[in-house]
Amino acid sequence: MGSFRALNGTGSSALLETSCGYLLQELEMIWDEVGEDQFEREKILLEIEQECLEVHRRKVDTANISRARLHQQLAESEAEFTHLLLSLGERSLPGRPEKMTGTLKEQLKLITPALREMQLRREDRVKQFRVVQGQIQKISAEIAGQPVYNDSFSSVVVNENDLSLKKLEEYQNELERLHSEKTDRLRRVENYIGIIQNLAATLGVDSSQIITKVHPSLNELSGLSKNISDGILEKLDSTVNSLEAEKHMRLEKLQQLGKALANLWNLMDTPSEDRQHFFHVTSLSSISSAEIFTPGGLTLNIMQQVEAEVNRLDQLKASKMKEFFFKKQTELEEICSRSHMEIPSRSEMENIINQLNSGEIDHADLLTSMDGQISKAEEEASSRKAIMEKVEKWILARDEERWLEDYSRDENRYSVSRGAHKNLKRAERARIMVNKIPALVDLLISKTKSWEEERNKVFLYDEVPLLAMLEEYNMLRKEKEEEKQRQREQKKVQIKVSIEQDGPFGSRPSTSSRRLSDRSMNGGFNNASPLHRKVSLGIQQIGSNNINSPSQGLSFLKGGNKGQRQRVYAQTGFGSHLRDDTVSVVSSFSGPFSP
Repeated sequence: MGSFRALNGTGSSALLETSCGYLLQELEMIWDEVGEDQFEREKILLEIEQECLEVHRRKVDTANISRARLHQQLAESEAEFTHLLLSLGERSLPGRPEKMTGTLKEQLKLITPALREMQLRREDRVKQFRVVQGQIQKISAEIAGQPVYNDSFSSVVVNENDLSLKKLEEYQNELERLHSEKTDRLRRVENYIGIIQNLAATLGVDSSQIITKVHPSLNELSGLSKNISDGILEKLDSTVNSLEAEKHMRLEKLQQLGKALANLWNLMDTPSEDRQHFFHVTSLSSISSAEIFTPGGLTLNIMQQVEAEVNRLDQLKASKMKEFFFKKQTELEEICSRSHMEIPSRSEMENIINQLNSGEIDHADLLTSMDGQISKAEEEASSRKAIMEKVEKWILARDEERWLEDYSRDENRYSVSRGAHKNLKRAERARIMVNKIPALVDLLISKTKSWEEERNKVFLYDEVPLLAMLEEYNMLRKEKEEEKQRQREQKKVQIKVSIEQDGPFGSRPSTSSRRLSDRSMNGGFNNASPLHRKVSLGIQQIGSNNINSPSQGLSFLKGGNKGQRQRVYAQTGFGSHLRDDTVSVVSSFSGPFSP
């Protein structure tokens, strides 16, 4: 009321210029006309003043609320802007001032475009995250082997508090790793499928059934995305290992059948045209499982055919085993005969034949036994080769020595006759060879002793100890030299006695020395012991009336009947393979040997 009075008293002209003053003036005019008392006037003006204050207060409150709302909007915009900067991993927005000035509406007007831009950036970044995370979840589901996957973006949960490029790069790296793992798994699956197809083709089985049994999606006809989970890879690996094991087992069986087939072919001398049908089987003997990729190379049908052929040939083998045995026996005897080795006894061979007839000996064991004996004989023949070459040289030299002795006893050797000059040249060559005999014999003795010490057995030459032959030869040669020396001394004594008896007239040379020599040569065994006399009788029974030289004695050892030699050496102690006993018996011969 006071204010209205003031307005009435002092500022009426100002109020008249406003609608409120005009209305108050109009109200006073009405009151004056009505005659309203002053109290009522004051009361009404007070009410008007109160109502005006209420109106002003409401307006101020509304203005305050509006200002607070602007402050809040500005603060929220600032906070959201800051949050977006942090979530997007950016420090600031280019073009936006660090500090804002002006009224609240001006500041809000400045931040709103920047905020909108950051919101658009966030939406775009969220889309990028959703796409990458969706692909990660999809590939992870494929790797995990999940049959159904919802690939809609709505199912992807994006953490909007961290939308930085660094986090996005981490997801992209993870996606790239999963892509690489998926590619590797697909490659492994394709590789396994290829291996299974190759193995199935080699074994003659249906690969599609095997692959479908592992998982239907692996069959290309199914139209499904291939399952690349760890479980499928393990199943594929197990399937490949199973097929490899089956392939290895079949190959081993075919190799065994092939070897048996080849042995049977060789045993029965099967013609090459009959072998041609199964030649591919025998060629597998030196091939490993990893080298076989031929389709149908290891089918059950082939194995059954080969097995049937082996069984058929095995039934025929029994009828030819005797023929085979005699063939091997002949081969063994030829090896022993060429090297003058001891031949297996007939009783032993007859025992093997009896065992073969009765079925007590297996055919494979017989083959192994005969091959082992032949191999052993060949090995021993090889070890005897150097000695046998020397023996042959020695025998040849002894033949020349014997011829030279016969030639020396020929009184007409210097006569002029047809072929005399050839015999003279041969005698010169023979003397050279004979002079080398002692060194050759010593070398033979040394080599033979070394051979016997190395093998711990006696070196037999046609079932006679070679050392005994060599030592006997040395003994006979020594006795021959001693006999020649004794004859020369006796001849000198006889000539001297004859000269003393005949005086200066002389006389015809006596033949007593020659008769004495003949008696000494032909009767050299007569003074021997009973054992030696028995040996000499055995030697004479073989066909030699007189062993007048070492070469003749050697010819008995070399060329006589083997059975007779065995009987003679058995009588004199040669049946034993102990060289010391043999030498002791041989050295007991004391009869003179001279040409």
